[in-house]
Amino acid sequence: MELLANLSIGIDAAVTYQNLFYCLGGVLLGTLIGVLPGLGPVATIAMLLPATFALPPLSALIMLAGIYYGAQYGGSTTAILINLPGESSSVVTALDGYQMARQGRAGAALSTAALGSFFAGSVATLLLAVFAPPLAEMALKFGPAEYFSLMLLGLVASVALAHGSLLKAIGMIVLGLLLGLVGSDVNSGTPRFTFEIPELADGINFVALAMGMFGVGEIIKNLEDERNRDVMVKKVTGLLPTRDDFKRIWKPILRGTTLGSILGILPGGGAILSSFAAYSLEKKLSKTPERFGKGAIEGVAAPESANNAGAQTSFIPMLTLGIPSNPVMALMAGAMIIQGIQPGPLVMTEQPTLFWGIIVSMWIGNFFLVILNLPMIGLWVRLLTVPYHLLFPAILAFCGIGVYSLNNTNFDVFLMAGFGVAGYIFAKLECEPAPLLLGFILGPMMEENLRRAMTLSRGDAMVFVERPISATMLVLAALALIIVLSPSVRKKREEAFQEE
Repeated sequence: MELLANLSIGIDAAVTYQNLFYCLGGVLLGTLIGVLPGLGPVATIAMLLPATFALPPLSALIMLAGIYYGAQYGGSTTAILINLPGESSSVVTALDGYQMARQGRAGAALSTAALGSFFAGSVATLLLAVFAPPLAEMALKFGPAEYFSLMLLGLVASVALAHGSLLKAIGMIVLGLLLGLVGSDVNSGTPRFTFEIPELADGINFVALAMGMFGVGEIIKNLEDERNRDVMVKKVTGLLPTRDDFKRIWKPILRGTTLGSILGILPGGGAILSSFAAYSLEKKLSKTPERFGKGAIEGVAAPESANNAGAQTSFIPMLTLGIPSNPVMALMAGAMIIQGIQPGPLVMTEQPTLFWGIIVSMWIGNFFLVILNLPMIGLWVRLLTVPYHLLFPAILAFCGIGVYSLNNTNFDVFLMAGFGVAGYIFAKLECEPAPLLLGFILGPMMEENLRRAMTLSRGDAMVFVERPISATMLVLAALALIIVLSPSVRKKREEAFQEE
C-alpha cells in the first residue's frame, strides 16, 4: 500500500503538461542522438547541463533521464540499418540485426528491439520502485566511515568493469580524484592546486570538464574516423514480427531483462556489460548457436532488453546511495548538485515528489518511445544521410555557448577546449575517460567523509575496520581487486568486452 501511495505522489508530479513535454522532448532527443553515430548520451547530457539551470529540478532530471534511456532505443536503429552502433551498448545488436536487414527483415529486427526495450525498461523501473525505498532506508544508517568505504568500493568496482587495461583505469580514477581536489580545502577554505588562478578557487567547473572530455573530445575523434554511413535500407517494411518470431524472442527478452536488471546496478558499464553478457548467454543456451551472427532474431531481442534494463536500474545506486554507477549517472548527480540537491537517501525522505516523479516519468517515457519510434523509422533513416561535417560545427557552437553561459567567463571555454584535447589524447592512448569522471564526482565526497570520520574518531583510522558495515565494504573492495587481478579472471574480463 505504501508503494501505491508513493507512486500516486509520482503520478501527480510527473503527469503535468510541463513535465510530460520535457519527458517527450528528452526521449525524442535521446533517440536522435542514439541514431546519430558519434554523439552519445554522455556528451549530450554534458552539453545540456547549462540549460538545466533555468528549469525546475524535476523537469530537468526527467529530461536528462529520458535522453539516457531514449539513446538505448536509438542506438539499435543504426546498428541494424548500417551496421554502425549509435551506442556502445548496441554493438552486439549489430551482429545479427544488420544480417536481418540484409535479408530484408529490418522491420522485424527494429520492432523486436523496440518491444524488448519497452518490456525491459518497464520491468526495470518497477524494480527501481520496489527496491529503492529499503536501500535508502538502510543508507540512512550510514555514518562518514560507511560512506567513505562505500565510495571506495564503488571506485574499485568501476575499475574492475572498465574497458581496457586495469592499470590505465586505475590511473584515470586517480587523475579524477586529483582533479576533484582543486579548489578550496574542505575544512579551512585555503586554496589548493589553483596555481594562483582565481577562477579555480571554487574548483574545476564540472560542466566544462564533462563537456570537453565527452563532447569536444568525441567530436575530434570522430573527425578522423572515416566511417561508411551509406544507408542500405531506404524503406522499412514488415514491422510486426511473425508468430514464429514471437516464439523465438519471448524467452530471450525475459532472460535479457533479468540479467540487465542485475548487472545495471553494478558500477561501471552496466548497460554495455549487460548486452554482451545477454548475447553470450543466448548463444550458449541455443540448440543452434551457428545461427548467431547470421541473422538470429534472439541476438537482437536479448541484448536490446538487457541494455535497457541495465540503463534503468543504474539509477538505483545513484538515487538511493548517492553513488553514480556510470558516467551518465555521474552527470545526473552533477545536475542534482547544480540544482542544490545532494544525491543520496535523503532525497527520498526530503523530496519524495522529485524521487517518485522521476520513477513514474520512466514508465511514461518508455511508453512514448515504443509508440513514437516505429512510426518515425523513416525519419531516422533520412537523418542518417546528413554528413557529419555539417553536424559538428553546430555541436561545437552549442558547447561553447552553453559553457560560457554558466559564469560568463572565457576561462570556462578554454578549460572545456583543454579537456577536449585531453579527451582525444586519452582516446588515442585507449584510456577510458569514464573512471576519471566518477573519480572527479566522488573525490570531494570521499574526502569530506574521510576527514569527518577521522575527526569524530580523533584521528584513529581503526574506525573504518571497527564498524561492521564499513569493514565489510573494505573487504569486498579488496576481494574485488584481488579477483580481477588474477590472470584467469583478467582474461575472461577482456573477452567479455570483445566483439564475437
